[in-house]
Amino acid sequence: MTDTPESITTVMSRGGRAANSRREITIIDTTLRDAHQSLWATRMRTEHIVQMAADFDLVGFGQVDLVAPIQFDVAVRYLKEDPWERVRLAHEHAPNSKFRALIRSKNIAAFDFLADDVIEAWVESLFANGFRVIGSFDGLNDVDNIAPGLIRAKELGASTFGAVSFCESPVHTDELFVAKAIELIEKADVDAIMLKDAGGLLTPDRIRTLVPALKEVIGDRSLEIHSHCLTGLAPLVYLEAVELGADALHTSIAPMANGAAQPSTQDIVSDLRALGYTVNVDDERIESISGQLAEIARVENKPVGHPVAYNGLHFMHQLPGGMLSNFHSQLATAGLSHRFTELLHEVARVRAELAFPIMITPFAQFVGTQAVMNVISGERYALVPNEIKKYALGYYGELLGPIAPEVLEKIIANGSSSIPLVSAPIAPMLPALRKRHPDESIDLLLLRAMFAGTQVDEMKKTVASGGNPDEIYGPILDLVKTLSAKSATGTQTLTAGDLRIRIEKGQSEDVA
Repeated sequence: MTDTPESITTVMSRGGRAANSRREITIIDTTLRDAHQSLWATRMRTEHIVQMAADFDLVGFGQVDLVAPIQFDVAVRYLKEDPWERVRLAHEHAPNSKFRALIRSKNIAAFDFLADDVIEAWVESLFANGFRVIGSFDGLNDVDNIAPGLIRAKELGASTFGAVSFCESPVHTDELFVAKAIELIEKADVDAIMLKDAGGLLTPDRIRTLVPALKEVIGDRSLEIHSHCLTGLAPLVYLEAVELGADALHTSIAPMANGAAQPSTQDIVSDLRALGYTVNVDDERIESISGQLAEIARVENKPVGHPVAYNGLHFMHQLPGGMLSNFHSQLATAGLSHRFTELLHEVARVRAELAFPIMITPFAQFVGTQAVMNVISGERYALVPNEIKKYALGYYGELLGPIAPEVLEKIIANGSSSIPLVSAPIAPMLPALRKRHPDESIDLLLLRAMFAGTQVDEMKKTVASGGNPDEIYGPILDLVKTLSAKSATGTQTLTAGDLRIRIEKGQSEDVA
């Protein structure tokens, strides 16, 4: 006999219940943050969030993940929306929801590190704008990069979580992840540990060793599991994690689930209840949100998530889903589409040579760009981006292993000579920004610290003029699209009072 818990597959295949049944499992919703980041290129707009806010407020989620740096980036650069106003409106329309914010190391939405005064002010603005749950992650799991922000958040009164970022490599052992969790607790006294699997790389076998090891050292702190469905394994990983003691699961509401996003809330909740666990969420409210998401996708022709088949190649290159399509485009432009598989192998090779960085922002972009340059130029490391040289020199934190000596030599020789071999301290940024923009709020100054040139000014101008017409869909446009879809040829006409809409297939739309 053995005391080892039965696997979830064994329990479910015979219709049995888990031995530790009736324990309550917390659901942390990712629909408003990571789901549309994964499936819609982060193009969910403020109006979408506001229209669903009342339902979210009554579902009963433990927390609702609302923003990470990319939500600010896309809002400013593409949607031309004020991301801080989005945050305020979400809190206003869902006052009972516990929204959470995620910080990316010391670079937030930029690639290079920002000054410490910006990081501290960013945490303070998150709190001032309503967030009472604030967490942080670092792509190198360098806790020294994120501890100061977490400490400041806790000083302000926020609950904090520290992310242990997962990937597969010879250096990313269970022992390493356990050590990082202990370090987060000792240096920042975080309230929860988030096992963050941005690449969807966790497997049932790995979770069976990793969750017990983490639970043993984190005490009564909550252990959250966050993964993506890129290999099709995440739903099973979630159920195995719960069986082994995980406290909270990150899910998104279908149709904004599966694919590159998180497992479906509806499916995971159903499975947990079938196993005897308590999950206190309102199914009707979830279905209401699901219907609204489906309608937004229909009206705006946005994709929805679908379950994917297991893909073993993913474990080799470990690229986030969005980067794969970019690689196809880059190689096609260079007339090298036939070398796509070669590129994936080059990504894996570069990553190994660079001491196995985790393939999440910004390091996935660094490794991917270097691999593309190696393939297109025909000579490996003949061209070296600035970010690769900075990474190799430790600008972004302590590496988990040595870089291959011959590769490091090429990087230093062929990288920009303007990059010093030793990084210098970053001078405070806010005094100069306040001097240039004396009438602006700290929220806007923080955006200016991250977005170069006129991007913030363009966002402000668009907001003042009523919004970005390329990203606004209303009932008139929806009606035009519906008419256009009615027939493949011919003319469709609708008259309502003084308004006449005529669609002639093959010609431009005429609205008069």
